[in-house]
Amino acid sequence: MSKVLLALTSVALLGLSGCADLSPKQADAKPAAATATISAEAQAALTAAQAEVKDAKAKNALWTTADAALKAAEAAAAKGDSATVLKQAKLARDHVQKGLAQLNYPMLKVGD
Repeated sequence: MSKVLLALTSVALLGLSGCADLSPKQADAKPAAATATISAEAQAALTAAQAEVKDAKAKNALWTTADAALKAAEAAAAKGDSATVLKQAKLARDHVQKGLAQLNYPMLKVGD
């Protein structure tokens, strides 16, 4: 009886997994002609923040707040909001620098 139940459960799970849609929907994709532009200063700040976040991620020193700020800056760049790009890129770079500085802190030993 247990073998039959196991076989039926396996068949049901395989059938359900075949129904899953593996291709992501791109309903929010914008046409290429509708891209917004940002100032050169904002673009430079965004590029620098992206490079610093990549460096911090490679060193396992990336704070989640820095990553969130970078994503907010990239979203603002897509909308053409230069002021928000500058603000969020500065915040991302600041948090990346603090995360990298944290690597130099002494290790905490608990229960010697």
